[in-house]
Amino acid sequence: MLRGSITALVTPFLNGQVDEKAFRKLVNWQIEEGIHGLVPCGTTGESPTLTHAEHNRVTEICIEEAAGRVPVVAGCGSNSTREAISLLSHAKEAGADAALIAMPYYNKPSQEGLFQHFKALNDAVDLPLVIYNIPGRSVVDMSVSTMSRCFDELKNVIGVKDATGNVARVPLQRMAMGPDFIQLSGEDQTALGFNVHGGVGCISVASNVAPKMMSEFQNLCLAGDFIAALAIQDKFTDLHHALFVEPNPGPVKYAMELLGICSADMRLPMTPITDEAKVLIEAALVKAELLD
Repeated sequence: MLRGSITALVTPFLNGQVDEKAFRKLVNWQIEEGIHGLVPCGTTGESPTLTHAEHNRVTEICIEEAAGRVPVVAGCGSNSTREAISLLSHAKEAGADAALIAMPYYNKPSQEGLFQHFKALNDAVDLPLVIYNIPGRSVVDMSVSTMSRCFDELKNVIGVKDATGNVARVPLQRMAMGPDFIQLSGEDQTALGFNVHGGVGCISVASNVAPKMMSEFQNLCLAGDFIAALAIQDKFTDLHHALFVEPNPGPVKYAMELLGICSADMRLPMTPITDEAKVLIEAALVKAELLD
């Protein structure tokens, strides 16, 4: 169901409001460039600063514009299980193909708490669920055994977006859950190694600015041509690094502004990136042949 390069979409803002026109244009451009899927309202989409109405509207727009051409995996994570169920219910009604569920952040639940959180979501709404394991932001890290329990006992859990940065997790998870468990990298920089170990794609930040090349990279990986994929990885390594020199999505939004895709505007507590970061991003875009 989910394979290849799946873009973790930014949410464009203009004068403090969601820029629906720019977002619609972004979704269509992504699909035209060959992207394999879309994720609205994730971390890159600044979901923590969207109102519930905005969150729902951004999800709806993405689904409307995608029009079934690629899967839409709606961001529905929350540190409140009740709130996550509400977001998940809306995603289901809006026509999402699946939902991305981040680990409950700040609360710091136990492994049992993590399982019960996903069980409540699984039982409440019939929609495929992708676990988003990102301990760097959520503080909690779902263990391989808990993830295996979720996959074995919860019919809607289909895979993971793994943002641990630890490629050793991939074979451990594959051995525990088998090849039907969908493993997607949550980090562009380690996506090649992730795929070599058995991953089948990446929920990518870089594909906001380079959807065609990130899709080609993933197509090569899926075909087992890791040598050719390495050439693309080398070309984009500086960009992958530059897009995270400061908190996401500041760098990628600046890159998108340079490319004329949307404004770099963000909402507090996110602030504009530094001049030093801008220099790195511009140089990386030039090296990737995205900017003259």
